[in-house]
Amino acid sequence: MSPAYAVVVPTLVRDTLADCLAALAAATGPKPQEIVLVDDRPDPDPGRLEHPLSVLGDLRERTTVVPGGGRGPAAARNTGLRAVTSPWVAFLDDDVQVGPHWCEQLTQDLADTTPDTAGVQGVIAVPLPGERRPTDWERGTAGLAQARWITADMAYRTDALQQLGGFDERFRRAFREDADLALRVLHAGWRIRQGRRTTRHPVRPTDRWVSLRAQRGNADDALMRHLHGPDWWHRAAAPRGRLRAHLAITATAAAACALSFAGRRRAAAVAALGWAAGTGEFAWARIAPGPRTRNEVTTMLATSALIPPAATWHWLSGLWRHRGAPAWQEVAS
Repeated sequence: MSPAYAVVVPTLVRDTLADCLAALAAATGPKPQEIVLVDDRPDPDPGRLEHPLSVLGDLRERTTVVPGGGRGPAAARNTGLRAVTSPWVAFLDDDVQVGPHWCEQLTQDLADTTPDTAGVQGVIAVPLPGERRPTDWERGTAGLAQARWITADMAYRTDALQQLGGFDERFRRAFREDADLALRVLHAGWRIRQGRRTTRHPVRPTDRWVSLRAQRGNADDALMRHLHGPDWWHRAAAPRGRLRAHLAITATAAAACALSFAGRRRAAAVAALGWAAGTGEFAWARIAPGPRTRNEVTTMLATSALIPPAATWHWLSGLWRHRGAPAWQEVAS
């Protein structure tokens, strides 16, 4: 008998939701017993869900829509978790498309688990353009294919998540909440394994300032450091990024301003040269592997000057804000 499972999709009812649900409805194999859509818009408009729900076909009868309250994907997944009764729950993002045999492959992934296995991760595929080099944003999205425990497609035992209090709702963005949960699952003695099912994660269109907004995730990294220690990067196999370089570049810029204000022009010039060198190296590291179009180069130059101070601000504010944060179990209880 195939393992019973539910599917939970937190959503802001983006245009991608219909494609996500259509792919799920079309996938061969045992269907989910329950589908829970968590509408996480602060002011939901039920009318916008009519088309996405219509593509589900017969699965519409198994689908429940619950409000999330606009509290972020971690809280939305917890809302969905509380609504399901199946022993397994598979989390999908609303901008992915499961493979044509996903339901069959998922049930096989779950059937192959041992009693001490709490989670099974899907394989994420990010399609990139074949006629040119990918942009900085496209390369960043492609990195999701190597990310561990990514909730774009992640199945967990329902009772394991309930024991741990679910996702930590202090992670308000779709960033690090999956790694935090997985580290807590592993610390509790459970195992997480890699499955064989495949899910497609297209690169969504965005504006040129997306990389600047992404620096808010440095505050989440500060929370991860507080909760899991300074070596959490290694245990989560997460890339360290360029935070240390961003801190150094920002420090040289601040030093240049302070020295200039103090009338020490020569020292200020040296510090300014250090800032320019660091910023230039960062910009070229982003420009060189890309398509080098005028728009891409302009975007990289503008954002490379702004990212270091933005990253520094969010990191320091995160360290301060989360300096006394208790474990999630204490908050959730």
